[in-house]
Amino acid sequence: MSGEFIDTNVFVSLFDETDERKRNIAEQLIRSALETHSASISHQVVQETLNVVTRKLPFPMSAENARRFLEQILVPLWRVMPSPALYRSGLELQSRYGLSFYDALIVAAALEAGCTRLHTEDLRHGQQIEGLLIENPFVG
Repeated sequence: MSGEFIDTNVFVSLFDETDERKRNIAEQLIRSALETHSASISHQVVQETLNVVTRKLPFPMSAENARRFLEQILVPLWRVMPSPALYRSGLELQSRYGLSFYDALIVAAALEAGCTRLHTEDLRHGQQIEGLLIENPFVG
């Protein structure tokens, strides 16, 4: 069980050349997670992050750099794999809280990993969902 779940947008912020403050916060959060083994991500975060860093950045990563990023940053945090139960939970959360399906799937993955905090920009800061606290690390 880990205390934190990190959403895709935090990883993508590592490459935000327009906002040094945001980039520094993302770097600190991810570095701490790797050092303390205190955070989790899901297959969805891995897929979305690799898609953005290889296709959507102003200067996309090469395949080799993306592989290195995968192995050194993403894989050590990857704890949640797809399963029928995960998708059922996502659908339930989507219905109960009015979330988009993909946001609900992130929440479901965080809950499956036993996390108490979800770091994301995509949901309301301070919101509680099933004992999971939503925190936007860039607020403030």
